[in-house]
Amino acid sequence: MQLITPNQPVLILSDADSVAVARKALASGSRIENLALDVVNDIPSGHKIARHAIAEGEAVIKYGQVIGIATQHIPAGAHVHTHNVAMPASHASNVMPASIERTAVLPPDQRRHFMGYRRADGRVGTRNYIAILSTVNCSATVARAVAAHFDGSELLKQYNIDGVVALTHGSGCAINTDSDGFKFLERSIWGYACNSNIAGAVLIGLGCETNQISSLLKRYNISEGPNFRVFNIQNVGGTRASIARAIEQVNEVLTNIGRLERTSESVEHLMLGLQCGGSDGYSGISANPALGYAADLLVRNGGTAILSETPEIYGAEHMLIARAISQEVGQKLLDRLTWWEHYTRINGAELNNNPSPGNKAGGLTTILEKSLGATAKSGTTSLNDVYEWGEPITEHGFVFMDSPGYDPVSVTGQVASGANMICFTTGRGSVSGFKPAPCIKLATNTDMYRRLEEDMDINCGGIVDGELSVADAGKKIFDILIEIASGRQSKSEQYNYGDNEFVPWQVGAVT
Repeated sequence: MQLITPNQPVLILSDADSVAVARKALASGSRIENLALDVVNDIPSGHKIARHAIAEGEAVIKYGQVIGIATQHIPAGAHVHTHNVAMPASHASNVMPASIERTAVLPPDQRRHFMGYRRADGRVGTRNYIAILSTVNCSATVARAVAAHFDGSELLKQYNIDGVVALTHGSGCAINTDSDGFKFLERSIWGYACNSNIAGAVLIGLGCETNQISSLLKRYNISEGPNFRVFNIQNVGGTRASIARAIEQVNEVLTNIGRLERTSESVEHLMLGLQCGGSDGYSGISANPALGYAADLLVRNGGTAILSETPEIYGAEHMLIARAISQEVGQKLLDRLTWWEHYTRINGAELNNNPSPGNKAGGLTTILEKSLGATAKSGTTSLNDVYEWGEPITEHGFVFMDSPGYDPVSVTGQVASGANMICFTTGRGSVSGFKPAPCIKLATNTDMYRRLEEDMDINCGGIVDGELSVADAGKKIFDILIEIASGRQSKSEQYNYGDNEFVPWQVGAVT
């Protein structure tokens, strides 16, 4: 996308498009001179206007792609949205294209570097946390009390620790141990304990829950060690004794770790979770393609970028499959979408239940439109593999991890898979943090950025305003990504946000 001319009242994203996007609110009766187009209805900022008449049953085109079908005749200059557009009966082909070559990366001596924490096993973190993990909701109170004990502790500063974070959840019992939900819970607990941003961990159980510590250790062939401690509340003697035990164990972990210092490391050790939430009509025009440009830079420097939120690629999957390095990888992605179609059907839902009301208020009409914009976060490099939720990611480059579109669950899966950074685009204004991974918020439009500037790290609205190109914004994101990976705090970190976003994916019956 070229630099947008600032005085354009609307944006045309492709010559093939039957709609344009309003850069600002357009009043009924006004005229768009450069298109010789009279505005028929009031058009909110970020919403779509028909460039020409669209017949009932005709495809509505944006980004050069079908985003829906007109449910009635739409006159030229009319508002195009949920009242006159619906999902088509079929959205994509199952034809598997030929595989492409894996994207080449720069030689090691030409790659960018950041200042990170190198672990004994060679992994490199962007942060240095101690994790207090609960096996079950029943041990969450103890875990939170232990973390609270260390708030503002001089001891943490002495050991160069960013914090003690309680990773608690609402599950762990009354759950089928053969279910996906149980598998995901175990993955998330062990994945967080192993994340490169975690220096050490204490795992606390109640004792009688379904999610037994002993079963977790056996499944992953792990045992207690100097930096990983476990116990059950019922064996220790209750909550106060357990809090004291865990505090003692954290102190022992700190002593064993010692004070770690940041060292210069290749960005090949960065694993970036790509996220969007509170999307609007500008997301696919500004912040998402800019983040995609940054993701391309990261991949070419040897790093890893993870796209997720499977329901939010629905209708755009053909664009990802066309980038797969093998038909096996492409089929993995199709298999996940088939699973989602079944999953939503048996639960009386449909994938087009997404976009949310906030998305629609921001100008997004169908999941096809949202997906085309969301997929732009992934950039242009080869798709090297597809993973299930929370599955350890071993490939470098651009990969996909299956997840719901619900942001906390999706990010939890990415961090459990190994992400040590998160970039989060938002048009309506999402404000979450995601300890232990620093989260960089990217605003899609300047108006929202100004309203929520205390929570936004980067304004990509300059693309819509005609002041910034996608490439320039992408380079800026990549530079700030390296700065924050090296220790500069993101906005959510400055306010110590991110304690409540550990949300393992609950799938299946709770009995």
